[in-house]
This record gives sequence, C-alpha cells and structure tokens, in this order.
Amino acid sequence: MFKKKHGVVRYAKYGYIFSIPFVIAFIIFQLYPVLYTAFIGFTNMKGVIQVEPVHILEHPFDNFKDVLTSDSFRTALGNTFLIWTCNFIPQISLALLLTAWFTDRRWKIKGQGLYKVLLYMPNIITAATIAILFKAFFDFPTSPMNDIIVRLGINPDGINFLVSKNTCRAIVAFIQFWMWYGYTMLILISGVLGINPEIFEAAEVDGANAVQVFFQITIPNIKTILLFTLVTSLIGGLNMFDIPRLFMMGGPDSATLTTSVYIYNQAFSGSYMYNRAAAASMIMFVIIMILTSFLFVLLREEKEGKK
Repeated sequence: MFKKKHGVVRYAKYGYIFSIPFVIAFIIFQLYPVLYTAFIGFTNMKGVIQVEPVHILEHPFDNFKDVLTSDSFRTALGNTFLIWTCNFIPQISLALLLTAWFTDRRWKIKGQGLYKVLLYMPNIITAATIAILFKAFFDFPTSPMNDIIVRLGINPDGINFLVSKNTCRAIVAFIQFWMWYGYTMLILISGVLGINPEIFEAAEVDGANAVQVFFQITIPNIKTILLFTLVTSLIGGLNMFDIPRLFMMGGPDSATLTTSVYIYNQAFSGSYMYNRAAAASMIMFVIIMILTSFLFVLLREEKEGKK
C-alpha cells in the first residue's frame, strides 16, 4: 500500500481485477464441466438423442455401483496402474541418472544444451504421430522390426507382436517412458540447480565421491521436486488415453484398455451411456485425489518428524 494526502491507497484490489479473466475461464471451462459431469453421474442421461427426460435416478448411486462392479472397469483400472508403474520406474531412474550426469561439475560436459534438446524432443512429438509410428514399427507381417527378425534368422515368418497382451502393454509403457523421461529430467535438473553450490563445494572438500554426493546431498534436497514429479506422473498416468487408444484401441482383448479409454468407449460408442462415463470419471477423480493427498500428507509428516 502507499500513503497519500487523503489516506491510504491499497493496490491489492488491482491484483483481484487482473485475476478476473482467469477466474471466469476457470469457472466456465473447468469448474462447470466437473460439476456437470458429477451431476450426470446421478442421472439417466444416455444416447445421442435423449428418449426420456433427464432426471436423477431413484437410487442415485446406481451408475457408480454398475461401474465399480464392471469387469471391464476393473480390468481397465488394473491395466492403468500396471502400465503407469512399468513406465514410471524406468522413467524416474533414467531421469535421475541423467540429472546426476549433467549436474556433476567434475564431468564438465560440453554441449549440454544440445543433449537436453535431443532428450526432450520425444515429448514435443504429438501422441497420434508416435502411436502410428510404433504400430507401423511392430506391424505384421511387414514392418521394420519383422524385417530385422527375418534378416537375423530369428524367425523366417516374423512375429506378430500385436496379438500378445504383455507385449502390447510393454510397448505402451515404453512409449510413455520414452515420451516423458526427458521432461522429468529437465524438472529434476532445475531442482538440483536450485541447491546452494556451497553445499557441493563443502562435500568435495570433505572428500565425498560422486555417488555419496548424489545420494546424501542431491536426493535429500530435491525431495519436493521428486514429489511433484511423482504426483504429476501419477495424475497423467491415471488419465492415460491417447497412446492406448490410438495404438491398439485398447486391445488385444482389453490388454491396453485404460480407464480413460473405458470412459471414452462408454460415452461415445455403443449405447452412448453418458451417465456411466460420468460416474467412472468421478470415481477416477476421487481415486486421484485420495492418492495425491496421501503423498502430500506423507511428505508433511516426514518433514514434521525431522523437525
């Protein structure tokens, strides 16, 4: 605030004025859709053309019960967690390894900017392009991968990779890992660069080697960044849609069916059951909220324990 002749001028109101466009956009494009989706989950809304008037069901939670007892939804939920786990573990491991490599002053790597751009580049390519690329790469009977297998004499007839459940899940997990490890690496590097350099200098003076510096100084000082990476990856992983949908349409035999693909199929195919799709969306919203809250509470308790 600033004192003038006739009193005190408060500038806080200008902050509220400048935030009005964001608040309006948030209400229209985020808050309203979420609330309307929650409402649809309690109704009979389905079909492109609604035959009967939309109303809240006599038993409002029937749609949620139908989704939770659905074998397809449980399969999709299991696939989602499995694919996310299989891509996040190698993703964070490689990102940490590259972070240690790029931030170690003893290495003095030249051309770091070029390396970072090249490693981040898969994240720039659209998901549709990557899905089509990998489908063509593993296609049967003619594809680059089958050409390699035939030329090496491994199998003269080639291998149909896209009929194996585990292979398709592994390919989707690898695509997710390949697309996002560069982004995770940059986030971690930014966290490491925020650490006071004097701490590393003191460690060098004390004779700590690179491994000791990384595990005893770097990791403890970027735990907040690691939590951010874990939470954002968890949210993105549980909303995984584009790659499983465009790569194998959720197949074979629902092997790559994720919860987002399940919601899409409920809403925009077959009977167009908007109510069940909305119920599944809200169930996933609650699951994500519970898991992220648990992670934040865990970090807070750890900090309080240290104090």
